[in-house]
Order: sequence, then structure tokens, then C-alpha cells
Amino acid sequence: MLAIHSNKPALWIMAAKWEMEDRLSSESARQLFLRALRFHPQCPKLYQEYFRMELMHAEKLRKEKQEFEKAKMDVGTLEYPEEILMGELARIIYKNSVNIIKSAEFHVSLLSVAQLFDFAKDLQREIYDDLQALHTDDPLTWDYVARRELEIQSQPGEEQPATKQARAMEVDRKEERCCAVYEEAVKTLPTEAMWKCYINFCLERSAKKTSSQSLRGKRLERTMTAFRKAHELRLLPEFLYKQWIELLLHHDFLKEALQVVVAGIELFRDSVMMWQMKLQVLIKSKSPDIAKLFEEAFVSLKPQVCLPLWISWAEWSEGANSQEDTEAIYKKAILAVTGADSVTLKEKYLDWAYRSGGYKKARTVFKSLQESRPFSVNFFRKIIEFEKEQESCKMANLREYYERALREFGSGDSDLWMDYIKEELNHPLGRPENCGQIYWRAMKMLQGESAEEFVTKHAMHQAGHL
Repeated sequence: MLAIHSNKPALWIMAAKWEMEDRLSSESARQLFLRALRFHPQCPKLYQEYFRMELMHAEKLRKEKQEFEKAKMDVGTLEYPEEILMGELARIIYKNSVNIIKSAEFHVSLLSVAQLFDFAKDLQREIYDDLQALHTDDPLTWDYVARRELEIQSQPGEEQPATKQARAMEVDRKEERCCAVYEEAVKTLPTEAMWKCYINFCLERSAKKTSSQSLRGKRLERTMTAFRKAHELRLLPEFLYKQWIELLLHHDFLKEALQVVVAGIELFRDSVMMWQMKLQVLIKSKSPDIAKLFEEAFVSLKPQVCLPLWISWAEWSEGANSQEDTEAIYKKAILAVTGADSVTLKEKYLDWAYRSGGYKKARTVFKSLQESRPFSVNFFRKIIEFEKEQESCKMANLREYYERALREFGSGDSDLWMDYIKEELNHPLGRPENCGQIYWRAMKMLQGESAEEFVTKHAMHQAGHL
């Protein structure tokens, strides 16, 4: 297998794992990794797994030696060199690999592997120190160093916090230390990527559940401060503005939310997301300027990206305004939104019409749109469904809807033809004698696989009726 598929590092790893775990041969596993690295000298995963294997080997030897010592057995010719027991082979792999793969992400991945082995404390310290020395200009390094403060345990002999309040204070101190590292990081590396790491950390900690009101307050304060500083330095990416505004709305800081969203729109005028965030702020603030906001947005944005805003405007209007106002918005939207996006809008308009004015209104809207291509099959299926929900469901109307749908989608939708046939068979005013003609029309229009599907479905339906 390896002779044929030597280009797949995962297979080399599987083979080495099998040698190590099933055949208990660390030497064979080592030889496989060395061969694999000749084929893939730049493969991070191979180095990671080779590094892990050597640490596992050292751990296994340490346990063996301990067992012999416990049993007071003479190990004779068996040798357990101290450097091997301390993971020296793994250290050599580490040193070689970081000279070849010079990335903080790879460096951190090796440190994460080393941390799984308690005996390798010296190696862990060496890797950690090298990470800080070699990758000080990478946000990942700072992020790792900062988060490490959370894991630092109390010194032996120090009293563990006993009460909930004491534990919350301990967590708060650790988070403060993390933030101190991040503060140093954003001074050393004042980039968008570094601020993103800092803010993501603050958001993660804020999302953690705690019964301590004081800790909750401090987490929120730290998060808001980080957002404000990044914003002042113009190092806050668009999606983080969204998260900031959502956080402000969640805590009902409406005045600041409005200031932030206005600043966000200044920076990202062509972002639909930022305009939608402003809409959310204005709705929550019960502002009278919502219609004005939409007019403003449509001036700033390209028409082809405005669909979400038109839908938001119509949905807001349905709850806040009269039926006439909402319909006026839908009519404006239908004229403004063209192409594939208009398909979604037509479905929304038809749904709204049925919700607000019943079948009569839905039919009027359908009639007004029936020549405004493009459509979706769903648009026709909706009006068919609305017709069938009426007590006086008219077969003539159903025929009209099916015929219009088939004019658009008759060459590819076998289900539409099949449903039309079933309607003629099952409706009290249906004409079963039309089914043969519909069948032959379908066979003429449907193409390729759709025609085969139709024949199968039709045969099954007939068999079910026999």
C-alpha cells in the first residue's frame, strides 16, 4: 500500500501507529516516519505525529523501568539511558521541524502535544520560550501566551479558594492577567488580527456562566473597553462591529449602540449588514426615523445587494404600519429588485398577501406578478396551496395555476405534471378524461431523467389505483 500510495501522509501515519500500538515496535514506527519525511519533508502532520510517537516511546520506557525497580528485578543488559527517558529524541525532532516549518501555529501544535506528557516539563518550557522568541510578531503567539494565564495553577502550599465568591475572585484575577498580556500584545503588534484575538477572548469569557454578579460586570466592562479601544484605533473589522452592537443591544445600552452603528456605517457604507444593524437599533429604540433609514440605505448601496433590506423593511412594516404602507413597500421592492433575487421577494409578497388579506388578496397579487419573470416553482405551489385551502376550491383556477407553472417549469419538473394529473383525478370537478392528454404533453416536454422519473411515478400511481 505504501509503495503505491507514498504520496499520502495519512497512510504513513496509520502504518507507523500500527507498528507502535499493535506490533509494539517503536523502532519500526520510527523507520516509517523517517521514510515518510523523505517523501514529505514539509508535512506538519508527519512531524507532529513523529514527535508524539517519540514522547509515547519515552513514557513507555519510563513505566517499564519503574515496574522493574518496583519488583526489584535485575534489568541486566536492558539499558534505559537518561536522555531517552527525558524525551531527547522528541526534542531532536522538535528542533529539526521548527527549522523547516517556521509558523507559530505549528509551534503551538507541538507544544500542545508535549503538554500531554507530565515528564516533559523541561521540553515544554523550551518550546514555550522558543515560541515567544521566534514568533513574537504573530498574533497566535500572544493569544496562546495570554490564554495560558488561565491554566496556571495555585502554587503548592497555597490555599485553594473554598467559597464560590473566592473562586470567582480567583477566576477574575486570572482573566485580569490574561488581559494584561493582551494589552501588551496590542501595543507590540497593533494589528486588526491581534485585536480580533483579544476581543474574541473577552467575548468567550463573557459568555461563560457564573453566579457572581461582580465577575459578570467585570467581564462586560473588559469586553466593552477592548471594543472601544480597537474602534478608536480603527482596527475593528466589520463583523466585530456587528458583535459589539449586538452586545450593546443585549444590555440595553441603546444610546451607545446608535453611536457605534453610525460610526460603523461611516466606515462600511456599502455593507448591507451594517445598515441592518442600524435598523435593529432604531427598532429597539422605537425611533420614528425607520422609513428614512431605508431611503438613505438604498441611496448608499448597490441595488443588487439590497434584497435583505427590502425584506427587513417589509417585515418591520407589517408589524408597525398599515396594510397599504406595507403593500407600497412590496411594490417598490418588486420594481427595484431584479433577476434571481426577485424570486424570493415575490414569494414573500404572496405570503404576506395571504396572511393579511386572505385568498382574494393573494390572487390579486398573483395576477399582478404572473408575467414578471423570473419565478420559482414554489411561487406557483403557494397559490395552488392557497386555492386548495378554500372551501369553494375552483378547479378552473387550479388548472390556470398549473398551466402557468408548467409554461415555466414543464421541461424539468416531473412532480408538477404528476400533481396536475392527480388534481384532475381527485377534485370533485376534475376531468379524469384530461389525464391522457396531460400525460402525452408531459412526455413531449420533459427531458432526459425527468421524463424517466415521470414514467416511473405515473406507473406507480396507476398501480396504486388498480
